[in-house]
Amino acid sequence: MATKRTGSSSARPDPAAGATHVDATGAGGEGTLGWALQACARVMRPLIRLALALGLKHAQLELMLRELLIDEARRAWRDKGVEPNLSQLSVTTGLNRKAVTAKVRETEEPLPHTEMSAAAKTLTLWLQMSTDAPALLSLPITAEGEAASFEAVARHASRGNVHHRTILDELVRLNMATERNGRVELNAAGFVPATDMKGMLAFLGDNARDHLMAGVANTLGAPAPLLERSVFATGISLEDCERIHQLARQRWSTLHHELTREMTRAFEAADKSASGRIRVGIYTYYEDVAEVAKATLAAPSNRSDKKA
Repeated sequence: MATKRTGSSSARPDPAAGATHVDATGAGGEGTLGWALQACARVMRPLIRLALALGLKHAQLELMLRELLIDEARRAWRDKGVEPNLSQLSVTTGLNRKAVTAKVRETEEPLPHTEMSAAAKTLTLWLQMSTDAPALLSLPITAEGEAASFEAVARHASRGNVHHRTILDELVRLNMATERNGRVELNAAGFVPATDMKGMLAFLGDNARDHLMAGVANTLGAPAPLLERSVFATGISLEDCERIHQLARQRWSTLHHELTREMTRAFEAADKSASGRIRVGIYTYYEDVAEVAKATLAAPSNRSDKKA
């Protein structure tokens, strides 16, 4: 019988606990290092599932991890006002000097940053406008005078930095808009490019990164704790899981439009030199824990029993 459990969680530390104490207990045991390793394993398991599904191999993941260790070690030293040398980076990461030296240049990320996408900004503004005025779900591509048009929306959202035709072509390519007879019609309820693997991976990376960054900041004692909450239950039916999932979707739709309106106002009021970035998200995940446990127990063991 499944254990019934409900609850809520927050990554906010107890203010009375003071600074985090690091216990150098071994990797598999009790103490901060052991707990941290297990937390990293939980976070990385779905990423490993994704990596295997898309054909990534150990050597590629090892190289990525090595470069991330060096990048973050360098950032940690710089936060203390120190430009680290090779020895400091080597000690901090546990990598030898040769491995640290091998990373001699920054590599450009091939994935787009979703918050920088002119198409995403245009779609977000268009969604907000059409929520307030449903007639705006269909717009002329261009229009004279004060009439609303896709060109005007795209110019406003991108601050004139990207031509409206380029943005329209991208939205049409992603099947988020339909162009017909000089007009364009909105297809999407949100900028989730389900037909574009590169775009989907970009959103996965950005959304998961910011969610984890909020939790990590709170766990390490951020002076102003960030919102990072969840509620959960174990021992309910899958039908109820889906019903609650749909409830969350409905409630998010209302909050989504309210947040979009506030972000649009802030964007319009900001000076061009403003560099603040914010992402607010929500997620739901459910599964049949009995089936997961059954699949885990059925997996063949790699251990070989040796007799003395």
